Amino acid sequence: MSNEAIIFDAVRTPRGRGRKDGALNEVPPIELLATLFRALRERNKLSTGEVDDVIAGCVMPVGDQGADIARSALLYAGWDQSVPGFQINRFCASGLEAVTLAAEKVRSGWSDLVVGGGVESMSRVPMMSDGGPYVGQPLANLDINLVPQGVAADLLATIEGFSRETLDEFSIRSQRLAGKARDSGWFTSVVPVKDRNGMMILEKDEAIRPDVDMAALAKLKVSFQQMAEFGFGAVCLQNWPEVEKIRYLHTPGNSSGIVDGAALVLVGSAAKGKSLGLKARARVVSAAVVGVEPSLMLHGPAPASRQALKKAGMQLSDIDLIECNEAFAAVPLRFMRDMGIDDMDTLNVNGGAIALGHPLGATGAMLVGQAIDELERRGKSTALITLCVGLGMGQALIIERV
Repeated sequence: MSNEAIIFDAVRTPRGRGRKDGALNEVPPIELLATLFRALRERNKLSTGEVDDVIAGCVMPVGDQGADIARSALLYAGWDQSVPGFQINRFCASGLEAVTLAAEKVRSGWSDLVVGGGVESMSRVPMMSDGGPYVGQPLANLDINLVPQGVAADLLATIEGFSRETLDEFSIRSQRLAGKARDSGWFTSVVPVKDRNGMMILEKDEAIRPDVDMAALAKLKVSFQQMAEFGFGAVCLQNWPEVEKIRYLHTPGNSSGIVDGAALVLVGSAAKGKSLGLKARARVVSAAVVGVEPSLMLHGPAPASRQALKKAGMQLSDIDLIECNEAFAAVPLRFMRDMGIDDMDTLNVNGGAIALGHPLGATGAMLVGQAIDELERRGKSTALITLCVGLGMGQALIIERV
């Protein structure tokens, strides 16, 4: 029989604006992760040599984020040199994949204690820094239907008939809920980032704009029309001939924010936790990852969630809270339609990436911690975490509070 995978702790940095004037721009990504490694050790009185492996998601693993930042950061944080580490890239779901791999290692019985998480310093290592077919192989783009995610988001909104107003209204909800959660202290997994002298750099999420209104959002220009007209829109229409014309609807106001941040989740067996005196917070129930049509790309959360629910022998009605990453407003709105969700009482109850930002390699792990925090605050039991993924994938994880 496989072991249960228990989550003992989850920590994250605040999200800093992913710009040169953002609070975390001065902090190298290795320091962001090291801050959390130190926090995990101190919060749990952890003998770090007991950890079997560390897995870190990172979508742009070049420059400051290159050279196996998982292993580099744990050593930099003073963890035992016996602890190995590696980085992974499943685009936006990299952080969730890292947590899932940690759970799978524990459930297999081959590891007893693993850390999964991720990091992305988007102000220091911008998107597209790692190159790939976008940059150098246009014929490959055509063959595999590779388009920028923003173009896919506008295609998704066009197919679903979402209006600009609907997208903006959802975005205002995200901003208001995230602002309330931040100001109420509900993000209890946040570890402040300080400099070497102990001076505060960033204590709370920086990008939230709770006072934004529909009039302000309506003034924003669309973000992805130029990309589509460069040729990527033609790729979309080639694969979706029923769409006569793509409507350009996503703006900086109804898309996820570019931010810096990191997250770590400590996962292990119940026996290992007992031997180390660790307190169980949740258990991993099931996980799933799927592939979907790559030019539409962003509709993977629903099929991944259905598969995770099936593996767990559960129905959506068994889930108390849902975290569906707000890469673009059209993504959770499509997820709601696909899953038959009529209201948003359980969905992204403390806002999402539109307000908080989406530090690519870290977001999935952040959502795990955010879900556990809220389950504990509300006294609820189960949560579903799901993300859309570039190149047409979706990933989901179900957890149960202990």
